Amino acid sequence: MSGPLKDITLVEFVGIGPGPFCGMVLADLGADIIRIDRSAQHGHGNTIDFQHRSKSSLTADLKNPDTVQEIKKLLSKVDGLIEGFRPGVMERLGLGPDDCLAMNKNLVYGRMTGWGQEGPLAKTAGHDINYIALTGALEAMGRKGETPPPPLNLVGDFGGGGMFLALGIVSALLNIKNGGKGQVVDAAMVDGASVLMSMFYAFKASGYWKEERESNMLDGGAHFYDTYKCKDGKFLSVGAIEPQFYSVLLEKLEISDPDFQEQMNREKWPELKVIMKEKIKLKSRDEWAEIFDGTDACVAPVLTLSEAPEHHHMKARKSFIEFEGIMQPAPAPRFSESNAKIRHTPVKAGQNNDEICKKFDLDRSCFS
Repeated sequence: MSGPLKDITLVEFVGIGPGPFCGMVLADLGADIIRIDRSAQHGHGNTIDFQHRSKSSLTADLKNPDTVQEIKKLLSKVDGLIEGFRPGVMERLGLGPDDCLAMNKNLVYGRMTGWGQEGPLAKTAGHDINYIALTGALEAMGRKGETPPPPLNLVGDFGGGGMFLALGIVSALLNIKNGGKGQVVDAAMVDGASVLMSMFYAFKASGYWKEERESNMLDGGAHFYDTYKCKDGKFLSVGAIEPQFYSVLLEKLEISDPDFQEQMNREKWPELKVIMKEKIKLKSRDEWAEIFDGTDACVAPVLTLSEAPEHHHMKARKSFIEFEGIMQPAPAPRFSESNAKIRHTPVKAGQNNDEICKKFDLDRSCFS
């Protein structure tokens, strides 16, 4: 059975990071994604770039007016587009929202930027680390007295960017189904990452959050919510927040010190953490993993990218799959009646020029 977005076709103007990620998520869910690659890249491409799996490719010179006219023809026949250029670039190419919506009133025009389409920084350069810096997320991460660590680009690019754009596009498509019309989806990483911080802003408003790293329950301040080094130098994650789970944690660690009964006493957290550090150093990561496996202690081994696909739970869930000989994350989420799947590995730029031009009656001479 096909994915839930079967019969939805989107054009993705090639980019990096959150735009391609958004396209991958939608492709995994069944949408047909036509990637517009640069003519200079024709015949090239990374066939193991998972963000381009299940997409087709059309190479085009966007500076060629004739090619732009053919792309407009293509856009008049699809459901939406994804673009991640700086504000104003698509307009200068003649492919801005006004141009495209004028010829396809039901087009969903998805725009992915860091700063957004408007605002003082809108047309300036930046990357994930800069965007989340303005949201309060970056300053809240890391250890007390140290500089905030450069995090993986999950919060800005993928969580606050690509996933919010995917949600926006699907929402706009649903709006059309319910009688609405096409519209622009302005997905900015500063907006999405700020929304991801909603709970922490609520903590701050309630007076529960201290604006000092490693002083709160979820930032490494609490002894029952942190990572610990084991005997072998590997790490263990501990997240035993609820009292009933915390009690299992203490039981498995063989900790009977009465001070640990004051779980939520912030004053005691530093000294309790020292005791836990020493206790966890007594065994290897995998020894602890075996002790805690299947319990409600909320403890899990910290795995590497090589180890994660081999963990027995991840294997049972098939959270990672080997597709055409390459191990990679499986599509998510899962559906009871639809089948999200990888249809094929990433194609080279321009590999589908002939078939796309034929399907959408485009002038093949305009694409190379």
